[in-house]
Amino acid sequence: MQSHLIVSREQWIEARRALMTREKELTRAREALSEARRELPWVRVDKDYVFDGAEGRMHLADLFRGRSQLIVQHFMFAPAWDEGCKSCSFWADGYDRMIPHLAARDTTLVAVSRAPLAKLIAFKQRMGWTFDWLSSAASDFNYDYAVSFTAEQIRSGAKTYNFGTSGFGTEEAPGISVFYRNEAGEIFHTYSCFARGLDMMNAAYHYLDLTPLGRHEEGLPYPMDWVRLRDRYEPEGKAATCCRG
Repeated sequence: MQSHLIVSREQWIEARRALMTREKELTRAREALSEARRELPWVRVDKDYVFDGAEGRMHLADLFRGRSQLIVQHFMFAPAWDEGCKSCSFWADGYDRMIPHLAARDTTLVAVSRAPLAKLIAFKQRMGWTFDWLSSAASDFNYDYAVSFTAEQIRSGAKTYNFGTSGFGTEEAPGISVFYRNEAGEIFHTYSCFARGLDMMNAAYHYLDLTPLGRHEEGLPYPMDWVRLRDRYEPEGKAATCCRG
């Protein structure tokens, strides 16, 4: 590890308190941003999207499971792929055990991909996940919510991702979309986020941010190049080369 400033305990406390002031500023700013997010206008969802799930054909309203809020994790898994995206799997390892806690707050979380249901079920069993995972292959859902792209869109380099601010070089992209269902059964799209907007939902990254080495992704071909499916890392106990000094 690189050389670092070493100080007395008293000096460390002083420096830590100074950093805490900045952390509190960020906390207050984040709370204000969350409030602004809740105040965004909504869009009524009039299209009847259908999905294939373990219980059969389902409509968007069915995904709520009787609750008023629905979070859809757009999991990158194209129909021709043999397994799901490793980065999306990194996120899934974190949110899988959150499902009961979200349900306690009137919120359902599901994953949606274009791959056929049989592939989703097989990969879910391999990874040991429990969340509901549905195939949107029978509808335009992924295209309408800007996480799947046609070959023509990719070739053109059109800015079709992240609210038209960038392109995406492959047919599938990550994202999250949020919906609300009122007592009359009307469904509204309330929020979506993509790219670095997904960062705050990955608890592992934020634990790494607490450490001296941080995410240590500098010098990699791309930031998440180091990520593997959970069952493809080096054997437990073997040091990862990226962490050596």
